[in-house]
Amino acid sequence: MKKLFSVIVPVFCMWMPFTISAQSLPDSVAKKVDNLFAKWDKPNSPGCVIGIVRNDSLIYAKGYGQANIEYNVPNSPETIYHMASVSKQFTAYAIVLLARQGKLQLDDDIHKYLPWFPDLKEKITIRHLLNHTSGIRDQWQLLAISGTRIDDVIKQDHIVKALSKQRALNFKPGDQYSYSNSGYTMLAEIVKSVSGQTLRQFTDSAIFKPLGMNHTHFHDDYTEVVKNRSYSYYRKGGDGFTNSILSYSNAGATSLFTNVNDMAKWVMNFYLAKVGTQQDIESLTQKGKLNNGKESNYALGIVVDTFKGWKLYAHNGADAGYRTAVTTVPDLKMGFIVFSNLGDFDMGKLNEMASLFVRDISTKVDKPAVIAIDSSKAILKDLVSAKKFSGDYISDAGIPYNFSLRNHKLYGQQRGRNELLIQVQKDTFQVASAPNLKFLFSTTKSGDTLVKECWPGGLEFKKYALSPNLTDQQLKSYTGMYYSPELDCKYGIVLQGKELILTNDKYEDKRITLQAKDHLRTDFWWMAHLKVLRGTKGEIMGFEVNDGRIMHLRFNKIE
Repeated sequence: MKKLFSVIVPVFCMWMPFTISAQSLPDSVAKKVDNLFAKWDKPNSPGCVIGIVRNDSLIYAKGYGQANIEYNVPNSPETIYHMASVSKQFTAYAIVLLARQGKLQLDDDIHKYLPWFPDLKEKITIRHLLNHTSGIRDQWQLLAISGTRIDDVIKQDHIVKALSKQRALNFKPGDQYSYSNSGYTMLAEIVKSVSGQTLRQFTDSAIFKPLGMNHTHFHDDYTEVVKNRSYSYYRKGGDGFTNSILSYSNAGATSLFTNVNDMAKWVMNFYLAKVGTQQDIESLTQKGKLNNGKESNYALGIVVDTFKGWKLYAHNGADAGYRTAVTTVPDLKMGFIVFSNLGDFDMGKLNEMASLFVRDISTKVDKPAVIAIDSSKAILKDLVSAKKFSGDYISDAGIPYNFSLRNHKLYGQQRGRNELLIQVQKDTFQVASAPNLKFLFSTTKSGDTLVKECWPGGLEFKKYALSPNLTDQQLKSYTGMYYSPELDCKYGIVLQGKELILTNDKYEDKRITLQAKDHLRTDFWWMAHLKVLRGTKGEIMGFEVNDGRIMHLRFNKIE
């Protein structure tokens, strides 16, 4: 492999891109590839490294822009990148290899290997962790709520301690898919429990060395010096950039360090198995399945999908300013790799690059004829009964829905969609443009109006009404100190003028918006939605964090 310049080239030329000469790639095609990434091929900008794999060769690899802006170090196929969630497939493959050795089974209860994880009265299997169906709350959000910043030093033990204090799950294991980084940290701990080696040690001996991935490792010590590594950046203003700090000392969900040259060897292993067997690859790429039998595209640390009619194995990642994606088209024996060190990099360029090489064999499906909607069927005969259905609704997770009456018809609105509804039973309506989608309205004994989406994964919403101008006394009822015994942390709610403010010792104050009387919103990404908990007399007892990858994390109001 040749570099385009000698080490004695003057500094002003050091931004020139590195490339691998590819005799099998015509110049015209190489130029099309380069044009896709020309935007980042600048001497004063972070950029990316790309790779194209065919059969048993890396047929094209090239760096664009800088791996390190401060020292004018260009990106190259040898540049070491932090993989973020692309790491997960390697953690999963370690588990697959241990299963083949008979040292564990994917349907084993995790408590067999992780006695420190609390008994939450549900069987959680290794497969649940692999498929993101365990119901275990996500570690990054838990840590952020507890006061740990993502750019703090985060060690493996730090995460394990937080997970060992879990008091509830987001849902019954197997009932839903919810991406959980926690599961992959726990899988790393299972590898350690079963093999007696850390994930880094096991993968090094069982995967990386046998494949010749000599510049690859799980980076479990943030102080370790790694030669030729890239640094990550965010954009600041038009042409400026800021460092995006990453100080992880944990592995499993993230933290794989590698380069394009090494990753190409892993891509080849999907269709030319050298480590493990083809049966192991089939296990790795077996789609997940929920308790109700519904299949998930997420397999074991990798997504199984299609691209232009071809089977596709893919995963992407995002940590700090790193953006990574690796896809394999096994039946074509091809793979495509893009690593970037800029937070706003357009990862859609990977598909554009792949489209230069993958012909479309997908079956052309004629669009179904548009069926004219007989809007007269939507005209409501009993407006008095229908009026109780109109209004604003909200789910436990803070997702809003609105139903409104207009011209004797009922409409549903959410996220910019406006759907005409047709009444099919007294309390049941179907979406006119999609008759399989239905809403079932009901009234509780306490007089609350509810509506349930009648399709797989459908949510339930509760009708609410909020006075636009709460009195000082009403606002003061929210104030106080709130404590989470699970995370051993506190947040305060104070009243400043007419505004409620959420406070914490580790973070700047944030204004609270009342989305509804019992639903509070903030600008914290880790707890953007809080559901107020009340006692039998209506007094506020606490709140739950119901947001993103965490549900029902309780904070109690304390004196």
